[in-house]
Amino acid sequence: MALEQYLAAKPEDIGVDSEKLKAVFARAKRDVDDGTLKSAQVAVARRGRLAGVRTFGTVQHEGRGEEVPATNDTLYAIFSCTKAIVGAATWALCEEGLLDIGERVAEIIPEFGTNGKEGITAEQVMLHIAGFPYAPFSPLDWDDRERRLQRFASWRLNWEPGTRFEYHATSAHWVLAEIIERRTGMDFRRYVRERILEPAGVDELYLGLPAELNGRVADVRHLAPPTPPPGGWGEVTPEAILAFNRPEVRAVGVPGGGGIGGAAQLALFYQALVNGGEGPSGKRILKPETIEWATQVRTREYHRVPILDYPVNRALTVVVAGDDGNMHLRGFGRTCSPRAFGHGGAGGQIGWCDPETGISVGYCTEGFLDEIQQGRRITAISSLAAQCAL
Repeated sequence: MALEQYLAAKPEDIGVDSEKLKAVFARAKRDVDDGTLKSAQVAVARRGRLAGVRTFGTVQHEGRGEEVPATNDTLYAIFSCTKAIVGAATWALCEEGLLDIGERVAEIIPEFGTNGKEGITAEQVMLHIAGFPYAPFSPLDWDDRERRLQRFASWRLNWEPGTRFEYHATSAHWVLAEIIERRTGMDFRRYVRERILEPAGVDELYLGLPAELNGRVADVRHLAPPTPPPGGWGEVTPEAILAFNRPEVRAVGVPGGGGIGGAAQLALFYQALVNGGEGPSGKRILKPETIEWATQVRTREYHRVPILDYPVNRALTVVVAGDDGNMHLRGFGRTCSPRAFGHGGAGGQIGWCDPETGISVGYCTEGFLDEIQQGRRITAISSLAAQCAL
């Protein structure tokens, strides 16, 4: 994708304030200038076009250890920002009459219906209230469908489905990937690309990275001593994060966290969702009513984030900002509308849009820091981006 074709001549042409956009870029650049991060990439979009994209700092590629300048063509592991993209593909299934979220998963995937999982619905899986957040799944089994089905059969519940929320870092979206394949007869990666990404005009956002593109991907690195994952993120270990530097792992396209792309691609993906389903390419990926339906909060007040204890506010595979004073904890900063929705990623990747203003934002970095620094950065950049509309 040539970013230039989607770049506005000037931000004001698409109703974005140039000075406020500069503040977004300055905040992203600050972390690189002061040595907090090695690189950062950020983009803001509106009305189907990019107001601007900037990349700062240096990256390493393919384990070589050599520092090279990061550019707007640099690709990053977007981790759980991937969930919204695969989620949009499941919305498309629903729009086409191929899936009802009330269906029991075991009726679609018989192998799944064991060990108390018989009654779990597709909706519960999409909301992370299905009860199997720590279901084991070795990376060696990821791209072997027979082993995938064997794993589904062996999984046991951690708690009764529907009774609580706990983040299913990868397990839930492997189930969604299998549902896509059962209902379409297509490899889930191909379906996501052909049904969502290409029509949306973001063909350089990859679920399953082609081998020849590894030289453009920034190697993930820990810039502070890695700490154990917080409650509900048990699979997101330091070792699991670094595994995404391996070409064979990037090639799998892990549906819950293996996407590869950039800040501009994330911002443009969300433009398709915030503009009634019409992507920057002019093609429609979803009906407006499908997006409206899919982004309504479905979790209950008692579905709360472990440890921090605030309502999770989840729609179908995405998070909604909400009006309860906790939007900054959900990754949206403090200034967007309650209707804003999206999904962040490990390490502080940002991807969301706001239906009230039409603003969308993407942010990527390859550097992992502690949760406090990461949270402050997300809040600052999201807050600044949300205020860019004229």
